[in-house]
Amino acid sequence: MTHNRGLDPAAEVLKIRYVAFSFRVPARPPHFLRPRECRRVKPLIAVIGDSVSSPSVLRMAGEVGRLIAREGAILVCGGLGGVMEAAARGAKEGGGLTLGILPGYDPAAANPHIDLAICTGMGHARNAIIAATATALIALEGAYGTLSEMALGLKLGRRVVALGCRENPRGVLAADTPEEAVRLALHG
Repeated sequence: MTHNRGLDPAAEVLKIRYVAFSFRVPARPPHFLRPRECRRVKPLIAVIGDSVSSPSVLRMAGEVGRLIAREGAILVCGGLGGVMEAAARGAKEGGGLTLGILPGYDPAAANPHIDLAICTGMGHARNAIIAATATALIALEGAYGTLSEMALGLKLGRRVVALGCRENPRGVLAADTPEEAVRLALHG
């Protein structure tokens, strides 16, 4: 019985084992792998909510964005319209940096107030990236997408603040004003 092209499978396994374990580990890991030097410099606060909202909710989202920027934090959002655009506009007016986690592949789909557009091609599953990226989330009026981001944020141990919402899931902090929402997001 002959083997394919004269290869001995047992010898190939040994060769793979040798290659996998024959590298040298540096005495000190590179700086980007050292935990103390990997800390975030600025908090990343996600503002989440509906893509179609009332003017009063959009005003609140804009004020939240401005306050996030004034606190020196980075605004994270879904990068599209509605609450996301209003919050990003507010952050830009406040001199802040905005990060949009987009559901599709086209960076041009981002609203004009997004500084850094991350194209995921994941559709609604990009909500998990928003929740994982943020150090805290501020939720305004929304539907199932907003609720999923809140749940993922809680599951990941993030601070989740609901602004102006009547009923909140367990573990969500309630805020009545944009100032209170940003304070709770940053400081608990």
